[in-house]
Amino acid sequence: MLEIIIPGSLKDIWVNVPVREPFAARSCYRLAHADGQYEVIDDRQGFRYAIRLPAEPSWYGQLTSRGLPMHQIGVLQGTYLAIYISNLCGFWYHSPRMNCSFCTTGLNLGVNESALKNVQDVVEVAQAAKRESGVTFVHFNSGNQTNRDLDRAAHYVNAVKSRVGALVGLQLMPTRDLWKYDRLIELGTDHFSFCVEFHNPEYFEKFCPGKARFVGQETFYRALEYTSRQLGKGTCSGEVIAGLEPVEDTLKAIDYITSVGAFPTVCIFRPTIGADLEDSPPPRYEEMRLVFQHVYQACEKNRIPIDVAPNIEVSLVVQPGDTRYLAPRNLESRWYDFRQALLRLVARPYFWWNRRRRKAQGSAELSY
Repeated sequence: MLEIIIPGSLKDIWVNVPVREPFAARSCYRLAHADGQYEVIDDRQGFRYAIRLPAEPSWYGQLTSRGLPMHQIGVLQGTYLAIYISNLCGFWYHSPRMNCSFCTTGLNLGVNESALKNVQDVVEVAQAAKRESGVTFVHFNSGNQTNRDLDRAAHYVNAVKSRVGALVGLQLMPTRDLWKYDRLIELGTDHFSFCVEFHNPEYFEKFCPGKARFVGQETFYRALEYTSRQLGKGTCSGEVIAGLEPVEDTLKAIDYITSVGAFPTVCIFRPTIGADLEDSPPPRYEEMRLVFQHVYQACEKNRIPIDVAPNIEVSLVVQPGDTRYLAPRNLESRWYDFRQALLRLVARPYFWWNRRRRKAQGSAELSY
């Protein structure tokens, strides 16, 4: 994958571009470089678009005190620090295998990065990323940990909030034990994200067999609703995959997520090498444009704050703020944009306070 930045009048857009997959080789777009400038060329009409390539962080080549390369602990995805807690996803090791059909986690993690993250290593990498890359947000992810996901994450949250000072987000398998979210909020978690994936239950079961059988689609919904109520509107998100289920169902997923006070992030389906669906066709441009236009309109309708937190640009998914370019420009949308700009200004002290280093809690165990 190649990360690029597309400059824009409203905001710059960070994009994660596939380059190795067969469908990418058939693309009408190509990357060119001349006179120190990168541009994307559309071979259909010869249009040329200036872009930037973000520089690799210098701390990628540094070692932790335990001797591990820092890039094996965490990486920048856009402007935030992404850390996979563990490469273990129980769905990949189940017999028969129950992994999600679009996923390659079981093939990749532990190959290019450390399989199981040590808390001290995580702290040192987060400190380096904050110091040298200006990171404000640390995001933890993992595969299915057989209902131990949140328990394992608690120690990382406690350490980053007390020893680094940053906003912290978790994207882990949901639990029916909703009290665990309250404890994680006490430890300082600022954001919860849930991979809802699909709205249509038949497609959820078809493409996410492990999640459907052992977790349940309703568990994702209840956890999203609960954390959104606890943290407030615009603090939590639901991630959906566009391009596999009927587009009408994806629009319903966006409507549901915004109706509970969360914001939708959309991942365009890409037939990744090694995934069960690697030979499936990518979605049509016209449908994806409709999806992203609906993202903005649903956020506007439900008054969801977007692009408020400082310096969080994401390349792997499309955030609501990125869809402003596709939304109709009218009086209502301009008023909504003005409200968001005002909210960003007013919220600066809040985010500054939440990024301070706070006193560590004696125990990060998730218990009553």
